[in-house]
Parts: sequence; structure tokens; C-alpha cells
Amino acid sequence: MRPWFDLPRWQQLVPALWAGMLLTVALLATPAPFALLSAADAARVVGRMLSHEAHASLALGGMVLLLERAAARRSAVHGQGSQFSMGMGLALGTLFCTVAGYFALQPMMVAARAGQGLLSFGQLHAASAAFYIAKTGLVLALAWRATGLREAATAAAP
Repeated sequence: MRPWFDLPRWQQLVPALWAGMLLTVALLATPAPFALLSAADAARVVGRMLSHEAHASLALGGMVLLLERAAARRSAVHGQGSQFSMGMGLALGTLFCTVAGYFALQPMMVAARAGQGLLSFGQLHAASAAFYIAKTGLVLALAWRATGLREAATAAAP
């Protein structure tokens, strides 16, 4: 019987679910309100969804970082790498994109709508979208990378 905490399985599961969430928000949940509601109401609905997504991304990014740290430490103990892995770098990148793309730019976007600040709302929205796309790419890379981890763990098992 396998233990409930199988590190490669969790390294595979969490990024895959996270990628699904990000793609669902971007491709389905965000465009739908703009097709059905007034622009102001749709913006409020989407803003609320993106707020929840940003907080969930912080939690999932932290979880992935801890999983990658445990895997890197385990590999380093066996002399198969350093205590900093590519997966940790990808996870840190996702956290940076979340903080910069939502928590840093969101207050600036509110100010831009009020006519304040150096950048327009459109410029800030484009920057926020670029961070979201980068984060999604990093999470997809984590999920794709994890498929190889599971195969390697299965091959190494006695």
C-alpha cells in the first residue's frame, strides 16, 4: 500500500489542477460576463473572479514551492542535484507574476480609472494580462515537467 503523501503524485496533481483553473478563468469565465452584462457589471464580476484567482494562485504557488523544495532536498541528499531546482524557479516565477500582475497593478488600475497615475488603464490592463499569460505559461511548464517526474519515480521504484 502506498502512503497518502506520494511526492511525485502531488507534484503532478497540483500544477495540473492549477493550470486548469487558470485556463478556465481566462478562456471561459472572464469573457462570459462581458457577453451577457453591461460593461460596468461585467467588470465587477470579472474583478471579483480575478481577486479569487489571485488569492488561490498565492496558495497554490506556495504549495508547489513547498513540494518542489521537498523534492529538491530529497534529490540533494541522494547526491542528485542541488537544493534549488528548476521547479522551484518556476514556482517562484508564478508567485512573482501573481503579486506583480494583480496585487501591484490592481491599485494602479483603480487610480487610472479615476484619472490619476502615469499610465492609462489600458496600459495597466495590458501589463496585468501579460503577467497572467506568463503565469499560465509557467504553471503549464510545471505541469508538463511533472509528467516526467512521475515516470522517473516509477522507473526508480523497486
